[in-house]
Amino acid sequence: MKKLLSVLLAVILACVCVPVSRAAEAHRGPITDADFLTVRGRNLVNRQGETVRLRGVNLGGWLVMEDWLCPYEEATDHYDALTTLETRFGKEAAYDLMNLYYDHFITAADLDEIAAMGFNCVRVPFWYRNFYYDDNGTKILNAAGEWDFSRLDFIVEECAKRGLYVILDMHGAPGFQSDAPHSGKGGSCGLYEDTPQGERYRELTDELWTAIAGRFRGNPAVAMYDLLNEPMCDVNATEAERRVKNEKIYTRLYDTVRAADPEHAVTLECIWTAAALPHKWVHGWKNVVYQVHFYQTSNFIFNLFVYLTRIYYFDVPLMMGEFYPHNTTTWKNCFGTMQNCNYSWMLWTYKATGHGMWSSDWCLKGSKDGFWRAKIKTGSYDEIAHIWGDMQDTAAYFQDTGHYDANVKAWLQ
Repeated sequence: MKKLLSVLLAVILACVCVPVSRAAEAHRGPITDADFLTVRGRNLVNRQGETVRLRGVNLGGWLVMEDWLCPYEEATDHYDALTTLETRFGKEAAYDLMNLYYDHFITAADLDEIAAMGFNCVRVPFWYRNFYYDDNGTKILNAAGEWDFSRLDFIVEECAKRGLYVILDMHGAPGFQSDAPHSGKGGSCGLYEDTPQGERYRELTDELWTAIAGRFRGNPAVAMYDLLNEPMCDVNATEAERRVKNEKIYTRLYDTVRAADPEHAVTLECIWTAAALPHKWVHGWKNVVYQVHFYQTSNFIFNLFVYLTRIYYFDVPLMMGEFYPHNTTTWKNCFGTMQNCNYSWMLWTYKATGHGMWSSDWCLKGSKDGFWRAKIKTGSYDEIAHIWGDMQDTAAYFQDTGHYDANVKAWLQ
């Protein structure tokens, strides 16, 4: 049965898939205005009309911490860790610790490494607490008294120098868009609530996207805005339908971004459910990329998901925003299938300071032996600062997991 289905899919795909040539994907030095990306049919193209397929890696665990891949314990998620540090040391000291971590976990040297590997893009997960002190919308300001977007400025500017596009990914919106802890706080999905507080969360999300889109309007290094990471995560199909279609959250955010920046591409996620998003013509969406994520353990299921999504969304560029082959899913199969179906892709993830299998199976750079986790509740300020400071230096405290040379490199040449 699997063989028969595979043959039928292959016939259909011959009509809908046109692989992108390797020449159009080549790494070509610093990004200029000529490299600005927009959508044309099922492809991303630059201003010279060349088709570009993004092949990149996520900077997971940098601006949004997750306990399984980040160096902390005694906290359930980033929100819990930050709140605990504020209670113990005060707001200023807590943010000093967080900034120490941000300064060291991803540096210019890491971007040098990513560019040297041959990637042409990074996806940058962030959450609202990178820009707000609280849930009431108190902005984090810089020394000039302006809203502080220095982290995003850094990554966009430094990536542009190295020929890397940037996908700006709202991994954790105000109120949180999923129940999963990777949005910053587990079990706290309030973005869709039909309440005054839910509307306040949506207003803050609008405010943040308006500011980000306005700041990077016209910037060719920004490939696209990723409006909401995994809004259907850890829910059933009925709830996914409510969140994405009935509540019209994407329509609202699309309009918000378009008002501030009419030019950049926007990516919308249907992640696990291939038919979760409405077709773009239903709402008149333009310059959009549809995105899926996949962490399955079977080549057959992976291929079926990729093929069916390509067939269903036949008229938009598709991107695998997160994936990582493991168990019985093979690298060769995943890359080959996405190549044939003209998917851009982003590995999850570049670097992890986790434990056990997480320190090697889900990243390109894993922590060496002797890994330490900062104790959020019982560690001293100096102990946490030591772990979150120099010990996050990739060259000194991390090692290649072997996945790049064995499985990834060939697909970036």
